[in-house]
Amino acid sequence: KKHPCGDTHCSSIGFSGGSSHCGFGGGYGGAVGGGFGGGYGGAVGGGFGGGFGPGGICGDGAFVTCDEKLTMQNLNDRLASYLEKVRCLEEENAALECKIREWYAQHGHSGVPKDYSHFYKIIEDLQNQIVCATLDNNKIILNIDNSRMAADDFRLKFETELALRQSVEADINGLRQVLDELTLCRSDLEAQLECLKEELCCLKKNHEEEINCLRNQSTGDVSVEVNSSPGPDLKKILEEMRCQYEAMIAQNRKEVEDWYETKIEEVNREVITSSQEVESCNSQVSELRRQLQCLEIDLQAHLTSLAETESRYNSHLCQLQQQITCLEQQLADLRAEIESQNHEYKILLDVKCRLEQEIHTYRCLLEGGQRDIVYVDYRQQGIKQTPMLQSVQCEI
Repeated sequence: KKHPCGDTHCSSIGFSGGSSHCGFGGGYGGAVGGGFGGGYGGAVGGGFGGGFGPGGICGDGAFVTCDEKLTMQNLNDRLASYLEKVRCLEEENAALECKIREWYAQHGHSGVPKDYSHFYKIIEDLQNQIVCATLDNNKIILNIDNSRMAADDFRLKFETELALRQSVEADINGLRQVLDELTLCRSDLEAQLECLKEELCCLKKNHEEEINCLRNQSTGDVSVEVNSSPGPDLKKILEEMRCQYEAMIAQNRKEVEDWYETKIEEVNREVITSSQEVESCNSQVSELRRQLQCLEIDLQAHLTSLAETESRYNSHLCQLQQQITCLEQQLADLRAEIESQNHEYKILLDVKCRLEQEIHTYRCLLEGGQRDIVYVDYRQQGIKQTPMLQSVQCEI
């Protein structure tokens, strides 16, 4: 606002690379100018300037104006140009918004923020599946370790049983050797028994021959008178000798038969015991062989199941890893797209704010120019220029 005895200077204000200067000289004889420029999707420039010609205030308070109608006409033309440029910018803005909507429609995106909560649910489900797969894998590894430990225990038992079997087989071989020795001893004893029987027969035969010879000798009519003391009774002596020999033979026979029967019984008992032990060892060996075959079959089945499970879970983990990688790539793309949209939104918002600030500044300049130009108070004369205000407003 200009006072009769003072000056007013306005500082510079810049918008979108442009600047505006406003100056008021003393006596209202300065120049008024303004500039406005902005860009949106292209280089759009505009200028607004104007000047009030030389004017002054006389000492008696008279107000002098020159070419006010031309100045207001210039201002009106510049305002019309500015409004036309604003309309063009609005049209370009609408066209760009249409292009943006078409681009989002082609790329499957909308202008509204997307809801990615279902992706979070999928990611959570995949993480739960990964945790479950890890737990299952750990359980399988634990089962494998348990199976390996059980296989080691069975292997140790098998080795122990194999050593026991070898020991039993060695004992059986030793018993077989003893059996062979006992068989040979039995054969020797049978041969000795046969020899003793033959010897007994020979002794019996010789004894009978001697007895017959003695009987024949005693049956003769030989009468011999010996003038001597009576001799021993040979018949009685022979009878005693025969009885002694028969007793000795019977005793020897009985002893041999008892010894033979005892040895036979011992051999039979040993053979029966050895046969039972051999049968027991054979049954144990058969049972151990059957258990070994069952364990080998179970181990092979566990190894096959383990290989299948590992291959299945490896493929499943590969699929999950691929899905996770794909989702991470999608999330990265979405973040990049959101950042790009945010950047574009900030740029558009900045352009909009600048346009609004420039419009507001232009309006303030117009309103400030009207207030500064129209009202001039001459306190000394008490004159108020109301008709000039009406004419200026009509021109605008």
